[in-house]
Amino acid sequence: MSEAITIARPYAQAVFEEAQELSDLKGWSEVLQSLAEAVSYPEIRTVISSPRVEKTQLAGLLGDMLGGRAKPQQLNFIRVLVENQRLLLLPEISAIFETLKSESEKAVNVVVDSAFELSAAQQEKIASMLKKRMGREIKLVCQVNKELLGGVVIRAGDKVIDGSARTRLGEMANALA
Repeated sequence: MSEAITIARPYAQAVFEEAQELSDLKGWSEVLQSLAEAVSYPEIRTVISSPRVEKTQLAGLLGDMLGGRAKPQQLNFIRVLVENQRLLLLPEISAIFETLKSESEKAVNVVVDSAFELSAAQQEKIASMLKKRMGREIKLVCQVNKELLGGVVIRAGDKVIDGSARTRLGEMANALA
């Protein structure tokens, strides 16, 4: 996994710089997410890995999957990935691009796992606390995780704040041992 991220990083950086030059971060984000989702399907992976499919056909197929909304630079990027056999890195490229995009927008995507559905007031409280702590705009995504006994686990990039009941119980068990 770390090797894939290492290989994907220069591609994501190049795409990000191109998107900034074109003032089209949102457009590139949508295209990368669509392509990343497409290559996650086993059928598409089979076609990508097949030696019978020519590179020009593969690039054309992926361009067609975007439904004619791809710009020439995006189609060229697809051709570069096909040529270098890097299509399967699209999920990593997309994730790195989204991180770079958030950093440039002075925003951070935060995933909150909780045992139960969070109310709007609870979400606002978490967002304002994180905004104060991180000094950035917060884009909150809340998920219910039934494996948590209670509390929340907050993930912001590589930072994790684990306030789950399971972790607290584990800490208490270690302290008593």
